[in-house]
Amino acid sequence: MEAQGHANPRTRASPRQGVRWGKDRGYKGGYCRIIWRFCASLFGILTRPVGDLAAFWPANAILLGLMVRFQGLARPSGWIAAALGYVAADLVTGGTLLSTLLLSAANLFGVGVGFALFSRLDEQYRRLRRPLSVMYLVVITAIAAAAAGVIGAVANPILFGKGAASGWTFWFATELVNFMAILPLVLSFPDITWQGLRKSAFPRHVGLASIWPVLALIGSAAASVLVGGPGAMAFPAPALLWCALTYSLFVTSALTLLFSFWILLAISNGYLPIAVDSDAQHALMSIRIGVMLMALAPITVASVMATRNELLDRLKRLAEHDQLTGLLNRSAFRDKASALVSESTSNARPLAVLMADIDHFKSINDTFGHAAGDTVLAAFARCGSGCLRNSDIFGRLGGEEFAIVLADCTAEEALGIAERIRTLFASERVVLADGRPVAATVSIGCGSSRSSHPGIDHLLLAADNALYAAKAAGRNRVIVAASERQE
Repeated sequence: MEAQGHANPRTRASPRQGVRWGKDRGYKGGYCRIIWRFCASLFGILTRPVGDLAAFWPANAILLGLMVRFQGLARPSGWIAAALGYVAADLVTGGTLLSTLLLSAANLFGVGVGFALFSRLDEQYRRLRRPLSVMYLVVITAIAAAAAGVIGAVANPILFGKGAASGWTFWFATELVNFMAILPLVLSFPDITWQGLRKSAFPRHVGLASIWPVLALIGSAAASVLVGGPGAMAFPAPALLWCALTYSLFVTSALTLLFSFWILLAISNGYLPIAVDSDAQHALMSIRIGVMLMALAPITVASVMATRNELLDRLKRLAEHDQLTGLLNRSAFRDKASALVSESTSNARPLAVLMADIDHFKSINDTFGHAAGDTVLAAFARCGSGCLRNSDIFGRLGGEEFAIVLADCTAEEALGIAERIRTLFASERVVLADGRPVAATVSIGCGSSRSSHPGIDHLLLAADNALYAAKAAGRNRVIVAASERQE
């Protein structure tokens, strides 16, 4: 909890389960954990008004978030490091031994209760990736804040000479608002890779329009300072909702955290006149709960939007891909192939099309069963995909028939790629579930145009004619379309 100078980060910056914030072995164990907790606690202490509780206390929320996100941190050594960080920060800033022990106990107790409850949830809920995730977040953080308030009720009369009830209430409100402001950011933080950051940080269609929600948030925050009054702190609410509809959950959480941090500090230091006595404990408690509720709305919207986008991506993939092989289905292949042909035509770049058909596929189904045929189809999809670039288009047109579009590829280059696919598949060891091996080969036809592209239909027809020629010539071979052989 945030009090007159108490330490409480338990941010051990070394995640475990595949995390890339640095591996445990690179951090030399507990020393780094103590430093992180010390710094987070010290930050909270330095933001407090003189003789009062901290206006913004990130340590407990950071500690809880990291333990929930990376549960390997919740070992005994992690808890000991957290306690040492709390104690060190409080003692360095002049806290007495009694106040240090009481406040550190409150911090650890609240985080421990929160961690125990979060650990019972599925990872998708812990990462706020389900619509009900925010509801669980609110309930669990409220229980954790109430648990910290129990120690606060004991500490308040001893340390500040105030009532136990007021101590519990104020402790509860303070912990709750800090949990709600910081936890979503930590729980939704992406893996430290460029792909992870880009996917989690930027809108799907980045453009000039995507900056407007942030500008609206800045403008509304400035207006709240200029206008003042009790309702001024709610001015940024519409802009925050706009951000939630535009940006990812991670970015929305970051903006909400900045908003909460700014509001609490602005009110605490008198930059945001609200026409109430912000020094009164009851008024400050009310303000902090109000900030928490405002932060809850955009985070809820962003969480629902994240689930919606994930569902749309899944539905799009189901609509465009063959379920057996994972390749593009017929309609999606034609759409993407047509677009690639048009692009190659406009840029006067070569392009080639391959048509492939599994040899004696009906015989495989009749001899080994349709499950064996499915295994052979999946094996060919793997072999073909392994020989292609990301820019190439690979689809299953139906049955045992496949098509490939090779961008920036001449007929000679396409012939080499087709031979590589044929050879690889012929040597592939296809083993059925019962252990029986299946030998399968493929025939491939190649069609291309060196300069102009008459269209995907013409190219597919040329490749298909070459495929029939390969079948007639004995199968398990690649043949280039006659028009290409004449060039």
